[in-house]
Amino acid sequence: MKKSSLLNSELSHLVAMLGHTDEITICDAGLPVPETCQRIDMALTPGVPGFIETVRAMLSELKIEGVLMAQEFTEKSPELHQALLAVLDEESQKTGQPVETAYIPHEAFKGRTRQSRAIVRTGECTPYANVIFQVGVVF
Repeated sequence: MKKSSLLNSELSHLVAMLGHTDEITICDAGLPVPETCQRIDMALTPGVPGFIETVRAMLSELKIEGVLMAQEFTEKSPELHQALLAVLDEESQKTGQPVETAYIPHEAFKGRTRQSRAIVRTGECTPYANVIFQVGVVF
């Protein structure tokens, strides 16, 4: 049995396949998923699993160097946005390297998801609870 914290086989496989600069999206239950992207649907019921919970699970095995979010996230869901920034700050403290943060309009964000290797859909029902991770390297 796998020893690390990420037990989901699809997510573990995804992390193992990612390379430097690849992108993955972690999204709320409502973000449209392009047919061209792998969809890993974690949603069980509204709120389960949550966005931050899923972000933390992914960061347990994934090195990131940047994130991209919709500008609307800061305005429409400020509490969850701040929670995400806190998790990213924790990650930066652990690794000793900054996590670059950028924002674009939501419509542009939806278009950008087409570049993702996969889109991980959570049960989160908070507006604009979406992030694109830009994968880093561990050395």
